[in-house]
Amino acid sequence: MASTSLLPSPDEICHTRHGVSSASSCVVYSDVGPSDSDVSIKLKKRRISYCPSSLSNWLLGEREIPLPTLKFSDYFIEPCLEELATWEFGDPGYLSRVQNFTVGRFGYGFVKFLGETDVRGLDLNELVKFGRHELVVYGDESLKPSVGQGLNKAAEVTLVLQIGSLDEGQLDDMVTRLRRSTERQGASFISFNSTKCEWKFLVQHFSRFGLSEDDEEDITMDDAPAVQDPTMENVGEVSDVDEEPRVNPIGPDLSHSLPAHLGLDPAKMNEMRMLMFPNDEEELEYVNEIPPGKSSLSKDYARSSFQSSTQRMTHKVSPPVARRTPLPLLEYKPRTADSSSAGAIFLTQQNKDMPLKATRVDGFKLDTTRETPLTGHYSRNIVDAGLFMGRSFRVGWGPNGVLVHSGTPVGSKDSRRVLSSAIHIEKVAIDKAVRDESNKVRKELVELAFDSTLNLHETLNHKTKEVEVGSFKLKLQNLVCDRLTLSGVCRNYIDIVERQLEVSGLSSSAKVILMHQVMVWELIKVLFSERENSGQSKSVGADNEEDVMEDIKDGSPEVDPEALPLIRRAEFSYWLQECVCHRVQAEISSISESSYLEHLFLLLTGRQLDAAVELAASKGDVRLACLISQAGGSLVNRSDISRQLDLWRTNGLDFSFIEKDRVRILELLAGNIGGALRDIGIDWKRFLGLLMWYQLPPDSSLPIIFQTYKQLLNNGRAPYPVPVYIDEGVAGESVTQTKEERFDFSYYLMLLHCNQDNEFGLLKRMFSTLSSTNDPLDYHMIWHQRALLQAVGAFSVNDLYVLDMGLVSQLLSLGQCHWAIYVVLHMPYQEDYPYLQATVIREILFQYCETWSSEKSQEQFIEKLGVPLAWLHEAKAVYFNYHGDILKSLEHFLQCSNWPKAHSIFVTSVAHSLFLSAKHSEIWRLASLMEEHKSEIENWDLGAGIYISFYSIKSALLEDDDSMNGLWNSYGEQNFLGRHITMLRTEC
Repeated sequence: MASTSLLPSPDEICHTRHGVSSASSCVVYSDVGPSDSDVSIKLKKRRISYCPSSLSNWLLGEREIPLPTLKFSDYFIEPCLEELATWEFGDPGYLSRVQNFTVGRFGYGFVKFLGETDVRGLDLNELVKFGRHELVVYGDESLKPSVGQGLNKAAEVTLVLQIGSLDEGQLDDMVTRLRRSTERQGASFISFNSTKCEWKFLVQHFSRFGLSEDDEEDITMDDAPAVQDPTMENVGEVSDVDEEPRVNPIGPDLSHSLPAHLGLDPAKMNEMRMLMFPNDEEELEYVNEIPPGKSSLSKDYARSSFQSSTQRMTHKVSPPVARRTPLPLLEYKPRTADSSSAGAIFLTQQNKDMPLKATRVDGFKLDTTRETPLTGHYSRNIVDAGLFMGRSFRVGWGPNGVLVHSGTPVGSKDSRRVLSSAIHIEKVAIDKAVRDESNKVRKELVELAFDSTLNLHETLNHKTKEVEVGSFKLKLQNLVCDRLTLSGVCRNYIDIVERQLEVSGLSSSAKVILMHQVMVWELIKVLFSERENSGQSKSVGADNEEDVMEDIKDGSPEVDPEALPLIRRAEFSYWLQECVCHRVQAEISSISESSYLEHLFLLLTGRQLDAAVELAASKGDVRLACLISQAGGSLVNRSDISRQLDLWRTNGLDFSFIEKDRVRILELLAGNIGGALRDIGIDWKRFLGLLMWYQLPPDSSLPIIFQTYKQLLNNGRAPYPVPVYIDEGVAGESVTQTKEERFDFSYYLMLLHCNQDNEFGLLKRMFSTLSSTNDPLDYHMIWHQRALLQAVGAFSVNDLYVLDMGLVSQLLSLGQCHWAIYVVLHMPYQEDYPYLQATVIREILFQYCETWSSEKSQEQFIEKLGVPLAWLHEAKAVYFNYHGDILKSLEHFLQCSNWPKAHSIFVTSVAHSLFLSAKHSEIWRLASLMEEHKSEIENWDLGAGIYISFYSIKSALLEDDDSMNGLWNSYGEQNFLGRHITMLRTEC
């Protein structure tokens, strides 16, 4: 009895391989034998079938029981040999009556012998042979017993057919042909599984069953034999050193078998192989072992040798080749602070103790003289990283804009094709807006660009809307602003941008973008703000624009409501003069002092009339000075100048005797801007100014001016309103679009002012970052402009989520998690996506828990926003649990009322440690907190409930008799934990 009790159970024997546990290596079936689905699954798993003699002797002692023999590694039997030996030991004679004995070959099929089968001493390697679409049992007729004896009995055969995909009509034809072939061989057709390509039929006795050559031609089989799934190779496999070598079942068509098995075109795969490896058939050379410590692959590492074409085309007898393990990433060279180069991962050899066989030391080369898919203009990645890293490696995007790739580093000046021996790690510059000229993040820029602007946004009036998210409520916010206060809000934003301009070390392109932001806020104030009317009347004439500007500067609110359009026009005119002033001065400084007429014309393009009049008078050109002083005023003056020019042309005046620039000035004063700009290029803002100042009537409203410019633009008679970074020539290499692809944000504001339709396509292009900055990932200012314009009713749209999420990404990359959640709460609510804001906020809390939880101010701000505290505690619980701080994780799970998870952690990781440390009060506290919610906790009575019962009983006994104290201390507490664990094991 003692020896019997020490024997392992059949399950334990079948799940053990020389001391290594392998739960998937063997499955114990019931007496009725394995089911079809179970055996089909076995076809996809690699496990050992050969039972060592040592195991048999250990199980059976000195008894010699003739177990069946099976040595080929790609064959399997059910029950496995270990099971047969185990059951034979427990039930002598079991081998003579094995139920539903099954023999199979991976990738080819299996046969299940129905009923009881005598398997004693059978040499299965000789008796059962699976081939392509066939099964032969007792191929040697001299060894075949009578029907019903041995393996010559009724059996269910399943063969795996190598065919392509079938449509419905082909499937019906396939079943008909298989049924006909089965009946012709004297068998009974059962089924055909088109998904697994399994043909199942029933036979009464054995010789050869399968498809003939004619049948295969009729059914149009693939030429590729079955190929074992490479992912299942060598799993739980133990080979004997004395095992006979066997012929590789794949055969001579190795180069085509794997593509065909994967559903690919073998011809195309072979052509691609020849393009990528033109020297594959040359005799391989080997180099000495690579010394450790080498990080560069181009010199010290060459690819592993490929099997030559001659070897693949021969039937070489060799043991199965083990699958090679992909090389790992071992060395990483991070990007240094003083270097502009990206970090790189280098490929090295993992097993340095083993000699490495490689090809020539000059590495992998491509024939770049002819165009291939890898040497074309689509990519510079000559070598796929997967060739080095193995199939588990892939390039792609990581968190926070990290990109892993094997190509040329972004911004590299070297355009030569080089070997991709290094894996580059680069990061998208989401924080480019807060970097100075030396590409360093400036703290003051972060505070001004993000903190100051969002703080200003927070101080404005908001409307709150509560939405239910499960059992929680979330407070969504919406900015509220009117057009009377818009002017002051814009002024505050301008002050923030002007403070950014004062930061030292800014690049010239950054200064241009910031100046443009100032002018954008000024334009928003001009086009969309309104003045408070005091009710008193003050008449404003149509030709005194300068007087209107003086009244505006004085802040006089006493204006006639009918004059408000003219006031807005005067403000816009002043804004336009400020925008083009620097361009006018730059062009004037580039001309000589002698060409004063050209100087005059440039002053007129910027409507600097005072300076132009003074210049003309200083040169003695009094008549021209008088004409310039009346420029853009009465239409009578314009018509008089135009009539005079027409008379000169009618009377045949030779204009060659008049300065060309003088004629150009006269054309401009006459309102003919097309003639004035002949052979001269000009930016779009000055063209719009000339159209407004000199051609259209002085009382034209802004919508008419903007629509007139739009018509000229559509007809190709006006310059395109390109974004400022293109207009000013600071786009840089990162911007490659043409001028016509997008417009400037200022122009979109003009269209928005005169367009009442507010079509979504216009708004989508308007609020693209590239309409105002050359950084396609900088949303920080355009988000505020969108919010303010929508608040004053300039448009209404709820589909600009790209804008919101773009700013969220910027804030998260800078560690501003609290502001990111603030932005999410301002995302428009839609009935179709009621949980959008909640989902994004929870993702931020979980992914960036370390950031916001380490700064008390951020956590307090998030709580102030009304984010449920349970979400914060749940994020902390998951974070601390991941980092192994179980006690803190338990506390936060209790805080977020996740009672099942808290109970699980308490029972498995906390309670026993506290109990052994005699921290009974802490155990009682934690268990008592969960006791009120025990109805939500599974197995409460076997977990924390035991502790509650224990301390309750102990307390009651101690109250009855103090003498029980010694009993509890000496026995109760010492054995309580053991009994608890025993109960848990019994329950499991």
